[in-house]
Order: sequence, then structure tokens, then C-alpha cells
Amino acid sequence: MSFLSTVFARALASRNYRLYFAGQLVSLAGTWMQQIAMIWLAYRLSNSAAVLGMVGFASQIPILLFGPFAGVLTDRFDRRRILIVTQFLSMLQAVALTWLTFAGRASPEWLIGLAFVLGSINALDLPARQAFSAQLVERREDLANAIALNSMLMNGARFVGPALAGFAVATIGEAWCFAINATSYLAVIVALLAIDAKANVPHDTPAWRAFREGVGYVWSHADIRPRLFMVAAVSFLVTPYAVLMPLFASEIFGGDARTYGLLIGSAGAGSLLAGLYLASRKHTERLPRRVGVAVLVSGAGLTAFALNQLLAVAFPIVMVMGFAIITVIAGSNTLIQMQVEDVYRGRVMAIFSMAFLGIAPLGSFAVGHLAHAIGVQPALFACGLGTLAVGWAARNIGMKAVRREGPL
Repeated sequence: MSFLSTVFARALASRNYRLYFAGQLVSLAGTWMQQIAMIWLAYRLSNSAAVLGMVGFASQIPILLFGPFAGVLTDRFDRRRILIVTQFLSMLQAVALTWLTFAGRASPEWLIGLAFVLGSINALDLPARQAFSAQLVERREDLANAIALNSMLMNGARFVGPALAGFAVATIGEAWCFAINATSYLAVIVALLAIDAKANVPHDTPAWRAFREGVGYVWSHADIRPRLFMVAAVSFLVTPYAVLMPLFASEIFGGDARTYGLLIGSAGAGSLLAGLYLASRKHTERLPRRVGVAVLVSGAGLTAFALNQLLAVAFPIVMVMGFAIITVIAGSNTLIQMQVEDVYRGRVMAIFSMAFLGIAPLGSFAVGHLAHAIGVQPALFACGLGTLAVGWAARNIGMKAVRREGPL
């Protein structure tokens, strides 16, 4: 009970955060089901690594293109209202995807186009969501716990959603996964309408000047800037493995949609454990070093996964990778949010989203085409070696931060 109290009691003591958490709990499971079903449908229709890379590219490149200006909007307008609009638009996108699939009109071109639409919505939704979380806790010392719970919630859904989607795709088809996701958005919309958090104070700085101020703030901050570079490197080199997972499930391991769902679910289980670990921490003094070590672990895991031929061995490898990746991403998010000034929070979170999700499509595009040219396993092996090199640099960043923030 003491461990559960440490994980859940602090942020969930705030009414507004409890409402937000409950709405996200329902919605995110549906979101992961849609993502898995969409990638599998793209693979089934095309049987192409390049198409898988294009779907991943289209879903996340808008975050890189529109992220900085989305951060300006997040600091300029009421974040709760922004989230209500983005959730409603995401629901409409899921409805369109459901109709196309039921009608037999889904095609790789439609999937790429709708992935781009959802990515454009997420470009605004993600920084607004992360900045809004800081308004929902009543005590600032609970902010780190709230950020870790957000990560745990997302990755708990990542653990359950893919496994459910794998079996649902194999038994009732992709369209029902899309329909379930469309319905799940109602939960978070209702929760947002019930929240009565104090609105953020909007600024009236001209948009272009506000954008330059946000970039300048990040660039001049000695701790935030290197953490963002590290997150970007992991997103480019490591996260594309998930886009190529259908090829491993089918061609390397001889499985089907169930195998794919279980592999992604295993990564989600590791991610969930990482979220629990981060949420249980009361202090952040040792976190910089842990994040640096996690980069090395993710690189070693990716290298091992690329060389592996056995399905039974793949499950623990991707679980370790899931733990390491979320330790890097969520740990970096926690450290950045604890340091950023509130007036810049939306813009900094937008740049963080660019580093995490905006850079990932470039990796998906590059690694997908590299896998098409030389094979999926050699491509991921090269990415693993690159990540190990980044890990040595990240470890040095972590050690310097520890010396500034206190002893281990």
C-alpha cells in the first residue's frame, strides 16, 4: 500500500487532475488500438516497409512543421478549450477512418492522408496537454508525480491497447478498432468540460516574436537544450523500430496481427514499469544519471533485437527497450518541466514534442527506406550502434547535471 500511495496519492489528490486522469484512461486505450490497427492495415494493403515508414512519417511530421507555432497558441489561449477542440477533431478523424474501412475504400493513400490530419491535430494537442497538466495539481511539488503519472497512463494504455488491437484485428477487423477509438474520445471531452482549473494567463506578444522568445529561451538554457537534443536523437534512431514491427512479426517470426500486438504490448509493459518507477520517485536528484544510462540500454536493446531470430527472446528484449525509452523521454520531460518558467511552458513543451514526436517521422522515413534497401535487421543494427554512441554523450550530460544538482 505504501508503494501505491507513493505512486498515486500525490497528484490524484487534486480533483481536476483526477477528472483528467479518468478521461485519459479511457481515451488512450482506444488511441493505441487505432494506431496498431492503422499500421497493420497499411502493411496488409501494401506489404511494403516503405509504406509503413510513410504512414509513420505522415502521422508525426506535422508536429515538426507546426509545433513551434502550436506552442505559441498554447501560451496565448485557454489550454482547456484548446484540448476540447483537438479531441473533437480527433474523434471526427477516427469516424472518417471507420467509415472508409467498413466501406472497403481504405487504401495506403487514404491512410497516409488521414495520418497527416491526425498528426496536424496532435501538433497542437500535445503541447497543450502537457502544459495543461501543470495547471491541474494544487501543489507544485506534485508536478513531477503528475508528469510521471501521465507517462504511466499513456504506457499502460500502450500495454493494453496493442494486445487488444492485435486480437481484435485478427478476429473482427481493423474497422472496429477505429470505431472503438472514435467512441473513446467522448470520455476525455466530458472530463475536460467538468474541470474547473484556473485558466493560464494569456500573453499578447506578437506571434513571431513569441516564437523567437521561446526558441531563444530553450537555446540559452544550459540544462534544457542538451536534454532536447538527446530526446531527438533517441526518437530518430530508436523509435522507428515500432513502425517496422509488422515486418518482424510476419517475416522474421512468422506470425500475424496477434504476434504484432503482443510484441508492441511487451514494449508497452516495459514502458508501464518505467512510468511506475518514475511516479514512485519523490526526488529528481539522481534522475539525470538514470536517463543517461537508459539511452545506453535502449541502444543495446535495439542492437540485440536486430540480431535476434527467436520470438520468445524478442518479448523480453522489447520490454527492456520500452522501459529504457520511456525512462529517457518521460524522465527528460520531468526534468525540463521542473525547470521551465511557467510563461514559456507551452512553447517549451511544443519544442519537446518536436524533439520526441516531430523528429521520429524523419527516423521512420529514413529507417524505413534503409530497411527497404538493405533489410530490416541490418538497418536497425546500425541504428542501435548509433544510439550507443549517443548514450556515451548522454551519460556525460547526466553526470554534469548530477554534479550541479547534488550528490548521488
